[in-house]
Amino acid sequence: MTDKIAFIGGGNMTRAIVAGLLNSGADAASLSISEPLGAAREQLGADFPGVRIAADNSTVAATADCVVLSVKPQVLAEVCRELKSTIQAGRPLIVSIAAGTRGADIDQWLGGGLAVVRVMPNQPALLRRGVSGLHANERTTDAERQRAVSIMAAVGSVVEVDSEADIDAVTAVSGSGPAYFFMLIEQLAVTAVELGLEPDAARTLAIETARGAAELAAHADTSMSELIARVRSPGGTTAAALDSLEDADVRGIFAAAITAARDRAVELADEAHRNQA
Repeated sequence: MTDKIAFIGGGNMTRAIVAGLLNSGADAASLSISEPLGAAREQLGADFPGVRIAADNSTVAATADCVVLSVKPQVLAEVCRELKSTIQAGRPLIVSIAAGTRGADIDQWLGGGLAVVRVMPNQPALLRRGVSGLHANERTTDAERQRAVSIMAAVGSVVEVDSEADIDAVTAVSGSGPAYFFMLIEQLAVTAVELGLEPDAARTLAIETARGAAELAAHADTSMSELIARVRSPGGTTAAALDSLEDADVRGIFAAAITAARDRAVELADEAHRNQA
């Protein structure tokens, strides 16, 4: 029997996951989405024929084997409390892709005793090139955990972590990570223009260099240090650039930035817990 998956919230991440599931062969009739905005419901219906679209969260959750919470963190507690009786009646697997909210809080808001999987996806999931960190609570069976993995695999790679605290590190590395690379691409292009290249050429060179480097890294059977060594010739241009970066302690700067992102993720989760207690 095909699992019935209900998505609470019809935003971009829901759209990406649903598209990925359908592209992977999922039965449209097994998927449902709740979305409060009428215009958004109409667009979802047009984009995903056969997928059930409804205005009410409880309507789609009532018959689901898995409920994916895909709403803004600020409204998650309210949404969960409104769903409490429906969820307790059906006791589906709960998958949350809402950032900064701990699984224990979600479980409490939904009435407790549930299998809850917390997921941290990232923006490249919109192109099905994402990577998601995933942690399942102790009530989650192996089959349920695998179900959650298969859902997120529709939009990219999935990395399972042993501790929910590790999700904060995932947030800092991959959740926020695209912005770090966007900044580097932007600076490559800006400096290229300053050095005399046309803007379009500079942008293409920066983006395609990043794309190619990522592909090489993904397919390499060696360390990043070895890949760097393959580009860096003694006394050459790459060596000059990297020496300048090392003199500026760029590694230390990045380490501090990533740690700051992790620390902020912890603070946000603490704030969500206090505000909704």
